Parts: sequence; C-alpha cells; structure tokens
Amino acid sequence: MNIEKAKPTDAKEITQLTMRSKAHWGYTPEQIAAWREELTITPTYIEQNEVFKLTDASKLIGFYTHKPINGHILKLNFLFVEPAYIGRGYGGVLLTDFLCRIKTSPYHKVMLDADPNAQAFYKKYGFKVVGKLQSSIKDRFLPIMEKEIKRKTSKL
Repeated sequence: MNIEKAKPTDAKEITQLTMRSKAHWGYTPEQIAAWREELTITPTYIEQNEVFKLTDASKLIGFYTHKPINGHILKLNFLFVEPAYIGRGYGGVLLTDFLCRIKTSPYHKVMLDADPNAQAFYKKYGFKVVGKLQSSIKDRFLPIMEKEIKRKTSKL
C-alpha cells in the first residue's frame, strides 16, 4: 500500500470512486446525480488543494482532501474508500495518515461535515459533533464534527 499526493490526471478516477462510494450507502441514483457537482474532483481542485490517494499495486483504494479554513482550522473535505474495501480498515489508514501529516502543522483543529453514515467512524477517532448542517435532502442533516489537533513538539 502507498499513500501519495494525487495528480491532476487522477481526477476522473477519484471522482468515479467518490460516486461509487457515496452510492454504497443506499442513496438513489437521482440523489447521486443531484450531488454530482459537489462530489466531482477536478484537475484544478487537485492542483489547488491537498489531495492524497491510497493505492495498492496501482489500484485506487481511497483518498482524502483537506484545505485550510483559516490560520488555525483545517477542513477535511473528502475521505472516500472504494466500496469493496469499506469496513476493512482502509478509511482508518487514510484518516490516520491525514492526522499524522498535520501534527506538525500550525493548525489547532480539524473540522468536517460528515455523511450521517460516517459519523460513528469519525467518533472512533476522537471527532465530536459540534453542530448540524441542513443537506440538500429535506429533513436530513450532516453532523458538523471537529477534533483538536495534538501537535508534535520538537525536543531540543
């Protein structure tokens, strides 16, 4: 397994994985189609944001993206795993990689808008619900979650 920065040429494959992964949770094709724009990862998005992909023998298994909200808060925008690999620990591999990468960053907090199906996953890693966001589906809310970053300090 390998985690590396995605390239703009990975955009189409990453977007296709995102759509399959979202559909895994029982959303209708109409719902997925309605979310197509917000679930699309473009080459420009990859150029302008931190996007990391998990591969095994060149097969894309999952990815995550993040970007700063301000000088103290990062937002985990996406974390998706190929449906055949969901429930096998790969989401944890990606989230752990993300949390390790940011330990030496200047950020103090990570925020995310979780799919309701992923709330328990993020809670396992210490994220707490701090609010809710109305989704595009009537009476469906996304948990807004956050986690304080315990940063590594250098020992002199």
